[in-house]
Amino acid sequence: MRITDIREIAVPLNSSIRNAVFDFSEMTTSVVAVVTDVIRNGKPVVGFAFNSTGRYACGAQMRDRLIPRIMKAQPETLLNAAGNNLDPEKILACMMQREKPGGHTERSVAVGTIELAIWDAVAKIEDLPLHVVLANQFSAGEVRKEIPCYVGGGWYAPNKGIPELLDEIRTRLDQGYTTMKIKVGGASVAEDIARLEASLKVVGGGQNLAVDANAGLSPERALAYAKALQSYKLRWFEEPTDPLDFALLAEITDIYSSPIGTGENLFSTQDIHNLVHFGGLRKDRDIIQIDVPQSYGIVQFSRTVKMLEDRGWGRHSIFPHGGNLMTLAIVAGFGLGGCEAYPDTFGVFAGFADDSQVTDGKINLSERPGIGFEGQNALYDVMRKIV
Repeated sequence: MRITDIREIAVPLNSSIRNAVFDFSEMTTSVVAVVTDVIRNGKPVVGFAFNSTGRYACGAQMRDRLIPRIMKAQPETLLNAAGNNLDPEKILACMMQREKPGGHTERSVAVGTIELAIWDAVAKIEDLPLHVVLANQFSAGEVRKEIPCYVGGGWYAPNKGIPELLDEIRTRLDQGYTTMKIKVGGASVAEDIARLEASLKVVGGGQNLAVDANAGLSPERALAYAKALQSYKLRWFEEPTDPLDFALLAEITDIYSSPIGTGENLFSTQDIHNLVHFGGLRKDRDIIQIDVPQSYGIVQFSRTVKMLEDRGWGRHSIFPHGGNLMTLAIVAGFGLGGCEAYPDTFGVFAGFADDSQVTDGKINLSERPGIGFEGQNALYDVMRKIV
């Protein structure tokens, strides 16, 4: 058993939406295919993944360093102890050879994307959904059939005012979601509060609405938003500070009593350790939002989860960033707090399987082997053209 090829292409998102920091007009993502010599239904097993959204395609690192290291390794050194499947932990170690500590985002997205494609192949070789494989390995075999799922939206866009925002929210509620997240920080505080108050009337209260500043606020504006939002008792206030400004984050948690959500722009176990150690986060309410494919992948995420659990954090407090099938499988497999969704937002990379259903704020899980991209037809059409 061996990997016969690893291929990568960059695909543009072609989106005009923006948050408090940037628009997505130039955004690209890497799509990866890991080809094996294992034959199923007359064809080689291929694992697929993409690098979530919000970080650009990272093919150069893959092609120049990571893929050659895997392909040069002796095939048997990349297999599990039984020799009957690939071993993602060994392949992660292979990719990380001769990599200097620190500087994580230079490589963490590229490593994590390949690693997720490896897991897709592993689960397909086992002929099991990835969430079942992960549950067996990381959750004592507890397999979930559905998980909580909230919807992200409320983007700033041309000709989009409060009426259009409310139409968007009503559409999501009609689709079965119960919790909505909207953007703040891309307008004035007064304008965003007006958007917020109008949204609250539709969703039915602060427990059903989160806001996201995308780490785009200055210290002064971050504190101003914390004070302005305090009375609304929102589900959470996301990314109010620069991702590494733990001192300011701790200052905000001192004056903002409702939940804070953060962590999607930190890409290593060490950074998440510093976040919970220095950032003033509270285990009883705050939300950690690691983006697993952008953070070295599932093996390293399992180490982050252990670090958090050792410090008293529960898995219910982890809501990974990334509304896609990869994250859905990870949330279910690890028994985490919930998953986000971005329907109709990032082209073919948005959403889940075509037959996914959201009911009362929970999404079902499919029984397709692997991650299940084969059930997301538009995206799978892109993926299968690589091989």
